[in-house]
Amino acid sequence: MVLKYQNILVAIDGSIEAEWAFKKAIEISKQNNARLLLVHVIETRTFAAMEALDQTIIEKTDKYAGELLKRYQNLATDAGVLNVQYEIHYGSPKVKIPKEIAKKHNIDLIICGATGMNAIERFLIGSVSQNITRYAPCDVLVVRTEKDEI
Repeated sequence: MVLKYQNILVAIDGSIEAEWAFKKAIEISKQNNARLLLVHVIETRTFAAMEALDQTIIEKTDKYAGELLKRYQNLATDAGVLNVQYEIHYGSPKVKIPKEIAKKHNIDLIICGATGMNAIERFLIGSVSQNITRYAPCDVLVVRTEKDEI
């Protein structure tokens, strides 16, 4: 059994919970001298709900995701992580992260933020972190913020 992580994935969505997960990922990556993969999955169901899909919305979403991930990549590099990469994907983060991206990159630890949803929301649409935990082929660390501890 290997006790050292080599390939760490952190899910980035712009939320406070994801920021806390990112900070934890930096420290774990440095401790293990691991590669850090920052992933943002653009939820395509959001676009499907729109009557007329405007190409500028997709372009703005792409631009936002790219800028967000580049900023996080710079922060991780400045903090001392030697190997930081990022990717933008389309689809459901519940499926893409544990079933496709983690396997493709031989990820041995996924780090994500805890959900901010209440019990009814989780029942109706399901929690991303819950699905990642259920279907990931590797260890998963769900990071809670101070507000989650109440």
